[in-house]
Formats: sequence, structure tokens, C-alpha cells
Amino acid sequence: MTAYALAHLRTPTAHDDVFVYIERIQDTMDPYGGKFLVHGAQVEVLEGEWPGTVVILEFPDVEAARGWYASPAYQEILPLRTRHIEGDTLIVPGVGPDYDARATAAALRTTTTEALRSTTTTTTTTTTATAALRTATTTAALRAAATATKNGT
Repeated sequence: MTAYALAHLRTPTAHDDVFVYIERIQDTMDPYGGKFLVHGAQVEVLEGEWPGTVVILEFPDVEAARGWYASPAYQEILPLRTRHIEGDTLIVPGVGPDYDARATAAALRTTTTEALRSTTTTTTTTTTATAALRTATTTAALRAAATATKNGT
């Protein structure tokens, strides 16, 4: 399944090292089937904050994306960017061509409902067990008091 490498570059900076990085990155991606989908575009923030820009790379699968990032060729040029630009990078798997968010919502709802039922059952069982323990403790204490009274102690 397709995977994506995303970089949130918070402090894009024009520096000769960054230019060299940009010139060389494609050669590091080619052996892994990587390609740019978004590169340094101006973002339109609709919610929250997003200082800087974003880069989105596409790979055939997560293993290819991981292989690219860990490759000696990419690791060699990575400091050219990281010395001058603060940011975060992640790899995320895509969804299949038949993905339907409604099915995901239904599955999440079912899982959540079952988890809540399990928690309720566990809570009820724990509450019942706690009440029984209190009753047993109280009963034992009353018996001990009665025995002590009977024996005159």
C-alpha cells in the first residue's frame, strides 16, 4: 500500500547547504520509487497553527519509505537540511483505493461500544466484589466482637 513521508518544515531557510540538499534528494529517492507530491508549497491553514511549509513524498509502501530515509545516500545529505531548518518528519501508510470512512466509523463505533460494555461489566463486577468484601469484613468483625463479648474479653 502506498506510503507517504511528510516533513513539516517550520523554519524554511535559504542557505547554500539547503540548495545542495534539494539538488541531491531526488537521486536518493529514485531507488525506492519515491516522488514529490508537495514540495515547499505555501500552506493554507484552516485550523490551528502551521508555521512554515510542508513536503509530501510518495513511496510504493512503508518499507520503501523507511528504506529511503535510512539509506546511506539520504543520511549523507540530511544534515544539509537539518542544520538550517527546524522541522518534523514522519512516515505514514496510505489507505487502499476502496477505503470508505463510513466503514471505519462503524468499526470504531462497534469497538468502542464493546469496550464500554466490557468496562461497565468489569466496573460492576469490581463494585460487587468490593461490596461483598466489605460485607465479609464487617461480618467477620461483628463475629469477632460477639465472641469477645461472649468470652468476656
